[in-house]
Amino acid sequence: MWSFFARDPVKDFAYEILPDTQEKSGIWTLHRGKRKTSGEPVSVFVYEVAQGTEQQTQLAKAAFKRMKTLRHPNILAYVDGLETEKSLYLVTEQVTPLAVHLKAQADRGGAGELEVSWGLHQIVKALSFLINDCHLLHNNLGVWAVFVDRAGEWKLGGLEHVVPEQGDPSGVSLPAPKTVYPDMEKYDPPETPNSGGEKCRAGEVWRLGCLIWEVFNGPLPRTSSLRSLGKIPKALIPNYCELVGANPRARPNPARFLQNCRNPGGFLSNSFVDSNLFLEEIQIKEPAEKQQFFQDLSDNLDSFPEDFCKHKVLPQLLTAFEFGNAGAVVLTPLFKVGKFLSAEEYQQKIIPVIVKMFSSTDRAMRIRLLQQMEQFIQYLNEAAVNSQIFPHVVHGFTDTNPAIREQTVKSMLLMAPKLNETNLNQELMRHFARLQARDEQGPIRCNTTVCLGKIASYLNAGTRQRVLISAFSRATKDPFPASRSAGVLGFAATHNYYSVTEIAARILPTLCTITVDPDKSVRDQAFKAIKSFLSKLETVSEDPTKLADIEKDVASSAQPAGASSSWAGWAVTGMSSLTSKLIQIFFDNLLDLLFETLSIALEEMENEDEPVGDRWDDEDWGSLEARFHHSSLNKNQSSDWSSSGWDADDSWSNEKEGQGQSSAGEDGWGNDWAEEEADTTSFNKTLPLPEGVRLTSEYNWDSSAAKGASQNDLFASVSQRNTASTAVSTVRMEGGLSKAELSKKKREERRKELEAKRAERKAAKGPLKLGARKLD
Repeated sequence: MWSFFARDPVKDFAYEILPDTQEKSGIWTLHRGKRKTSGEPVSVFVYEVAQGTEQQTQLAKAAFKRMKTLRHPNILAYVDGLETEKSLYLVTEQVTPLAVHLKAQADRGGAGELEVSWGLHQIVKALSFLINDCHLLHNNLGVWAVFVDRAGEWKLGGLEHVVPEQGDPSGVSLPAPKTVYPDMEKYDPPETPNSGGEKCRAGEVWRLGCLIWEVFNGPLPRTSSLRSLGKIPKALIPNYCELVGANPRARPNPARFLQNCRNPGGFLSNSFVDSNLFLEEIQIKEPAEKQQFFQDLSDNLDSFPEDFCKHKVLPQLLTAFEFGNAGAVVLTPLFKVGKFLSAEEYQQKIIPVIVKMFSSTDRAMRIRLLQQMEQFIQYLNEAAVNSQIFPHVVHGFTDTNPAIREQTVKSMLLMAPKLNETNLNQELMRHFARLQARDEQGPIRCNTTVCLGKIASYLNAGTRQRVLISAFSRATKDPFPASRSAGVLGFAATHNYYSVTEIAARILPTLCTITVDPDKSVRDQAFKAIKSFLSKLETVSEDPTKLADIEKDVASSAQPAGASSSWAGWAVTGMSSLTSKLIQIFFDNLLDLLFETLSIALEEMENEDEPVGDRWDDEDWGSLEARFHHSSLNKNQSSDWSSSGWDADDSWSNEKEGQGQSSAGEDGWGNDWAEEEADTTSFNKTLPLPEGVRLTSEYNWDSSAAKGASQNDLFASVSQRNTASTAVSTVRMEGGLSKAELSKKKREERRKELEAKRAERKAAKGPLKLGARKLD
């Protein structure tokens, strides 16, 4: 009766077996499973008790006991278990039988020698642990007893036949493998089995040789096949022959075999095994050793197995950054490993670390993040970019190191699509204006102009109308030739954002001044750009109905994130075929070259022989934030763009052509048109006058001595009449009050009249009562 109310312990088991996932493994059936609470994947070995299987049941219970008590990194890890009258459940880490793993690798081209070398290293190390440290004999070593976890690491299992080397003190003896499976006899060594001693150890080494043969050649058909080397690598052949030697005393101990294979030129002497051994002991390594390891790891990752990189190297890299002092050296291998991850895995494992890295004050880490932003920017969401990354990145605009300023500008090409309205149209534009006006490095000023043109499609219409023409006009006055080229190209590249009025009144006059530029390449580009803009004006002039189509993008909203911002994308939309061809040819070869090669020029302008990375630590990075904050306060930053300096005068004076800097007041992009008119006026003054024509300033307006000489001069007669009338009015003013005094007297009289009327009304009404309503 009580059995009716008893609960089934299998239903209360904390793990769930997934259906249709069974695989035969000796006396066990291997299933994939998961923890019910967390969904963590596991492997579940199940043994069903049946009549007539007493020996198998004895072996299953022995394996269950050994799994609980044996703990080693290279032995299959026990997680949980359940033993009932009908069955045994043994839960381990998620693994796959080695035979299944090798077959899957063969279907994909075969397992690499690096992976097999590390797998054999792990199995030999586990066997050495059993024999030399625990004084146990495995007695069941073979392909069926080896399992592979998700990182590609080999684990030793099949502990059903494990017994003490000197025999079980309790007197309990386990059946030999060949009594349960008769075909296991081919794996027995040729010598007569002994109760203990060196011959038993030699038997374990013999089975290790059989395992090596099957790994490279497949299932062993018979014992004599061990003499045929097959596909065993040449570097492993001498050591393999020692394992399967006829003399048991000549067979090496597993520890000795491991040492022999690790000798220079040995099968286990390679970068993959070295990297794994270092990772196992990384917690006790010196900081200098860790730095060197991570630097070398980046070059070796390309040859390492993908699963190993994802599940073993990546956790160690994240741990090294989180709890160690690895610094920027972990970035390159981290991003290489990130290529193997899915989008969801990348978001979970790497993005939180990247966000934290941007807050670091390590300059080397900052510049490497900027240089490699292309590898992870697609995984960053807009909220993280605007609130956690961009506030730290903007400090690079004011950094004293030109390399960091340049990389910060370039990174905006990738970040712009993810920036919000405030950061993109206000904060970023303010920094770009300062860099273009004040930065002492010509390549950085040029790159700022180029970057502005590339991200123009993401700006809102108001910012484009206020910024683009002023910024590109300023660039055309830059003393650095490449900056002037970038200004001309910027005009043409953003042609669809200008109205025909702006083209005619502001852009073409600016471009015309560049046609006499000292640099021929700048002049050539200016002529091409002028032709392209003139073609638009001619099109509208011939057919005014096309005006709406040509100006359709002028007031368009910002381009959505993810849209193309390449140089070629600038040049082929919204224009006639002739203009498109001109601009496309104009841009294809020049703009990318201009933007990408300016960093080379910048590096040459800096200390050529000393790499930038060697000087990062010499600068005071900690003062960056303070310096940035100080400059922000000095400039009275606000969200009101009318006072942000965009309308300031931004011409490049002759005195600063050698310095490449503008005056302190030039901190924004504004309307250069007034300045350009002044330049045009001054230019006209220098033109020679026609013969017989004099300037008005040359006339002697008040000289009576010149009266005779100027009788026929119209301007002289007009001057005399005006002078006479002025003298008369002056006399009249002297005889009475001046106009100012008369006006003041009238205002005073009017004020007195109003005060008198107000006093009369107040006296007639009397004092106001509390709560009364005043009607007038």
